[in-house]
Amino acid sequence: MKDKIRLGIIYGGKTSEHEVSLSTALSIMKAVDLDKYEVQPIYVQMDGTWVKGETITKELPGNVHSLRLGVQHSASPSQSKAEEKTALLEKNQPRSGKPANVMSINQEVDVIFPVIHGPNGEDGTVQGMLELAGIPYVGTGVMASAVGMDKWMMKNVFAQAGLEQVQYVGFLRSQIERNVEQVMDQIEEKLGYPCFVKPANMGSSVGISKAKDRDELKEALAIAGKFDRRIIVEEFIKAREVEIGVLGNEEIITSAIGEVIAAKEFYDYEAKYKGGGTELQIPAMLPDGVKERIEEMAKLAFQAIDGSGLSRVDFFYDETNDRVVINEVNTMPGFTPFSMYPMLFAEAGIPYEELIDRLVQLGLERFEEKQKNIVAAEELD
Repeated sequence: MKDKIRLGIIYGGKTSEHEVSLSTALSIMKAVDLDKYEVQPIYVQMDGTWVKGETITKELPGNVHSLRLGVQHSASPSQSKAEEKTALLEKNQPRSGKPANVMSINQEVDVIFPVIHGPNGEDGTVQGMLELAGIPYVGTGVMASAVGMDKWMMKNVFAQAGLEQVQYVGFLRSQIERNVEQVMDQIEEKLGYPCFVKPANMGSSVGISKAKDRDELKEALAIAGKFDRRIIVEEFIKAREVEIGVLGNEEIITSAIGEVIAAKEFYDYEAKYKGGGTELQIPAMLPDGVKERIEEMAKLAFQAIDGSGLSRVDFFYDETNDRVVINEVNTMPGFTPFSMYPMLFAEAGIPYEELIDRLVQLGLERFEEKQKNIVAAEELD
């Protein structure tokens, strides 16, 4: 019998999206094919400490609701779903686990599935560490991860690729602190109101505000500045928000297209992860020609950042002007069975468990492809 693939899952992280990562990791651990894989949980605590839990070789109980390094705490039958969610996200220290030697993980796993969302995980930092350690991993590489995380740089790459996007301006936090009035004058002159203010390096809509006047703009700039030193401001367009998944390395496929129907003014963190009446329409009701344009633009965006593995690409569809505008690419989207990316591929005929397996295989294939590169001059002889 062939040995199982040792799959490490890195989750948690020093990020505002720590809780989202916990949910993603738990979902993957409960769904992975344990006839094919044995799972090594690697938890990055909020203080940056890396610790390992017990290797998972058998199915987790269905009522597991708190996971720290493979430590399971069973819920009583009387616990409500809200209590279970609170327990899952609580910030207690693990009851077991040992410090992880980051650079020796390659001796203990065959491939890593990194599911740290946001800065210090999705931005190329963890990917760079895994490259240095020579460990295959799921998802985009260092450059693609960094570009996909940085909205300012992403927009520059999209512009070079000829992808249509909304008008925007970018500022450093220091510029805003020195002369916020001048910055707001520039925003009003180029974009007007309403407009969206975003930290360049942040995910899950954290730190994003919609400003309708100068007072709200000033407050929005201050909020965004708490999360990053680089800030972008985008024009508002009245449009439908649609999203599509991309899967593959050099040969890529796209998923069904979904639409976000936000109950609030925009799809913020609260709407994404805490409900609030937001609806997801899968598949989105769009004309065939529009679907084809979105599919092709998603592939082009993925290739423009040199993506691999997975990404979710978000668009605006302006029905009045029949205009498709790219918003952003997310290289590590939410990955629970009820997150948009897995649901889009489920609609396309690839269920959650199979999607996990495909992504792991793509990570291994990408690693093998990279081994063909010559790294030293003497190898030319």
